[in-house]
Amino acid sequence: MSTRKVGGVFSVSGPVVIADNMLGAAMYELVRVGHFNLVGEIIRLEEDRATIQVYEETSGLTVGDPVRCTGQPLSLQLGPGCMGRIYDGIQRPLEKIAEITKDIYIPRGIAANALNDDDKWAFVPLNFKVGDPITGGSIIGEVQENNIILHKIMVKPGVAGKVTMVAPKGSYTINDIVMKTEDGGVVTEHKMQQFWPVRSPRPVNEKLAGDSPLLTGQRVIDALFPSVLGGTCAVPGAFGCGKTVISQALSKYSNSDCIIYVGCGERGNEMAEVLKDFPELTMEVNGKDVSIMLRTTLVANTSNMPVAAREASIYTGITLAEYMRDMGMDASMMADSTSRWAEALREISGRLAEMPADSGYPAYLGARLASFYERSGKAILLGTPERVGSISIVGAVSPPGGDFSDPVCSATLGIVQVFWGLDKKLAQRKHFPSLHWLLSYSKYLRALDPWYEANHPEFPPMRTIIKEILQTEDDLTEIVQLVGKDSLAESDKLILEVAKIIKDDYLQQNGFSDYDRVCPFYKSVWMMTNIVEFYTLARKAIENSTAENKVTTHRIKSTMNDTIYKIVSQKFQLPTSGEDVLVAHFKALNQEIKDGFHAFEG
Repeated sequence: MSTRKVGGVFSVSGPVVIADNMLGAAMYELVRVGHFNLVGEIIRLEEDRATIQVYEETSGLTVGDPVRCTGQPLSLQLGPGCMGRIYDGIQRPLEKIAEITKDIYIPRGIAANALNDDDKWAFVPLNFKVGDPITGGSIIGEVQENNIILHKIMVKPGVAGKVTMVAPKGSYTINDIVMKTEDGGVVTEHKMQQFWPVRSPRPVNEKLAGDSPLLTGQRVIDALFPSVLGGTCAVPGAFGCGKTVISQALSKYSNSDCIIYVGCGERGNEMAEVLKDFPELTMEVNGKDVSIMLRTTLVANTSNMPVAAREASIYTGITLAEYMRDMGMDASMMADSTSRWAEALREISGRLAEMPADSGYPAYLGARLASFYERSGKAILLGTPERVGSISIVGAVSPPGGDFSDPVCSATLGIVQVFWGLDKKLAQRKHFPSLHWLLSYSKYLRALDPWYEANHPEFPPMRTIIKEILQTEDDLTEIVQLVGKDSLAESDKLILEVAKIIKDDYLQQNGFSDYDRVCPFYKSVWMMTNIVEFYTLARKAIENSTAENKVTTHRIKSTMNDTIYKIVSQKFQLPTSGEDVLVAHFKALNQEIKDGFHAFEG
């Protein structure tokens, strides 16, 4: 990529640099600033002056330093080898930079290719032969990138023509030509890699409504507040409530095909924890245990890295997710946290002397958030063969002091369809995941009804009963604090007892245990079935009891003590034992509950 000197530095204000003599430069063009070749992006043009957002530390820049245009927007290098890597906010590979510099910090102005040019990949051509017409987005071959990811090689969107050459099966680097097409006498060469500007969404054929659940392995999410594959979720919460842990749990155990995890302005030790944990965690593929790091790409832009690069890191992450989606995968992107991204927007906006809105954030904050979340969704993809892919976005939000009326939080809630509200008091009681069951909501419940009907038809009515119990228990708690528990009706005492089981033994999960760090959906459904069965039969027994055979909550507890203990202990069943073993156990317990209540009828 040839660079040409265009202008010089006129003024410097933190990450914002104004350059003059910039005639011919374009908006969002990538530039190299100063003698250090700092990476920057043009964000405003006035006459021959360009305002540049610099993604590196600008100390040492002086007036008159050269500013070179590259003629390209900020783009990602996409191709085989992008999974299992860790990049910074502008897709520089951190492990490669560490090898070059032998230092723990990223030196200014360093450039490194995101993918390894020398690596050879076993390319298998698919679908097309010489003479066939072809359109953008079509799959022309595949590469087995690792044990999990089968990487589809695609024609870049926007290209069309007739195939004139197809490379035979063999080993190629990402710079080798694997296909040539001709359109109107113009020959286009296609390699295994492609470049795509981060601010431009990759096009799709048609957007679809999500209809299958994003299963996370967390009972409170899967059972009460589910998202769909292709959904948008917000996880707001105060410091220490477990936002990062929920994001990491989703990355580890969700039913997504690949994960893009963006650490945007969060602490470096959290990214270090991800780097340490993920390679040790395994998933089973074709009977073999393989590391889940192979399906994960990390974009690390921690709090000690330049603030301006936080904005780029979000776009880098979503563009990577779109590329994986275009192969027909269900991709998930975790953004931790979008509040830090908004702070970067606020700083740049302040340096540009724009009119501030609420709390100093720019007036276009809501529009920027919406354009980011809009890139999620399930879609029919371009080209042949026809395929469907999705991007699910989970954005953590860190409102100051846990105040959900914060501008970033309220703007996000106006966009996303699932709200997993974290509660400080639950976190202080060590109740994790600390999702508050009365604050949180999901707007995907109706969209998922057909899936539940086909797989677990008994589930939606039970979920309604559980939510009613939790809501009633919250109302009763106020009465109990005023007049005491003894003054309640027997049916109300039962609700308090069952709500305690639901909260402590169903919604709470121990992420460090073998039995409960991940809960398959069938286990969640069966646990709920037995709790609801116990509640329904107990309520019926209390309502139908006579003066001679009075059934009270106390009598049920004392008579069925062993059965209640088994209900409470359902979570201790190991998922590794297999679905058949667990279902047999839960069915036996279900029968034991029914038999226990038959005894009261006599």
